[in-house]
Amino acid sequence: MIEASQFTGPAKRLGFDFWAGVPCSFLTPFINYTIGDPELTYISSANEGDAVATASGAALGGRRSVAMMQNSGLGNAVSPLSSLNYVFRIPILLIVTLRGEPGKPDEPQHELMGEITMDLLDTMRIPWDWFPVRNKDVTPALQRAVDHMDTTGRPYALVMKKGSVAPYPLKHGPEREKPLEANAFRKETSGHKAPSRQDVLKQLVADCDVSNTLLIASTGFNGRELYAIEDSPNQLYLVGSMGCAASLGLGLSFVRPDKKVIVIDGDGALLMRLGNMATVGLYGGDNFFHLLLDNHVHESTGGQATVGSAVDFQAVASACGYQSIATTQTGFQGFTGFLNAKGPAFMHIETRQGVPGGLPRPLIKPVETARRLMQHMGVSANWISIK
Repeated sequence: MIEASQFTGPAKRLGFDFWAGVPCSFLTPFINYTIGDPELTYISSANEGDAVATASGAALGGRRSVAMMQNSGLGNAVSPLSSLNYVFRIPILLIVTLRGEPGKPDEPQHELMGEITMDLLDTMRIPWDWFPVRNKDVTPALQRAVDHMDTTGRPYALVMKKGSVAPYPLKHGPEREKPLEANAFRKETSGHKAPSRQDVLKQLVADCDVSNTLLIASTGFNGRELYAIEDSPNQLYLVGSMGCAASLGLGLSFVRPDKKVIVIDGDGALLMRLGNMATVGLYGGDNFFHLLLDNHVHESTGGQATVGSAVDFQAVASACGYQSIATTQTGFQGFTGFLNAKGPAFMHIETRQGVPGGLPRPLIKPVETARRLMQHMGVSANWISIK
């Protein structure tokens, strides 16, 4: 057994200062310690996949990052680990607890995952080692993780057994608090026809300064149409990892307060990880802008209706703590007001269905867009040359 500081100390010296996670009783000492350490950032995520994406966004911004989770939540993280980190070559350190360890008493819901945790990591091609339980083993374990991350651009996992870290009390909670009454609600309506997604994205590109804005487009037609309008080094087109655009953008915006981070989301994607809006509401800064293009369907898979018609997205954003909320149900005038609003800001635009004829897929590979974005931001990382 080690003290939390005996791990976080060497981790900090190797640059691991950004942590995101979901609680597990095995992780309690770590979470309590990182919350109380002013040299560390800890983001409490709504689910494990969001923790992975948030840590990955911070990694794109140049920070070494850690995502912590219970092994039962590893299933929630399969999508970003396999279609974000693997595809874009974004290395983060995973700390995964081993609930349901074979031969050890535990709750029944952990039995199966306890048996398959390591197999699941192996299947996702994520090398792993046991979390160190002796002080002398901490630095070598971390160095192995760093060497792998820097030479492959991919995650590395430490699997933590029960009792690996001594208890550590929670000294104080998160200091970031945002009163709901700070929200500003604004609704724009007119009798005009709803704009197309392409019209909206063209206007967004025109209203953005490439030098100080970063555009993160969710998977599907948002990214493809943005690419077709104007491929630019300040843009990242997600593939897969559906619903993770906002959590990745949150991590990136947190470590790069000098840039406006604009997340372009779809209603289907946002609904998939709606809980992350609460995380954005608490941790998002003045530089986080969340744009929802809502056409009420999963258009890239054939136009099946989403359940978004039952959701008041603006009310959700307001309840979650976004500081500025605007909606344009019909009629659209541009983004000047939105991009100058107090963040985290949310804008809901209803768009009509339809895709431009001959819409191309990005010719640039996902990993190349990630490296180009990092170079655009002036990020220096040992793994930036890996493609």
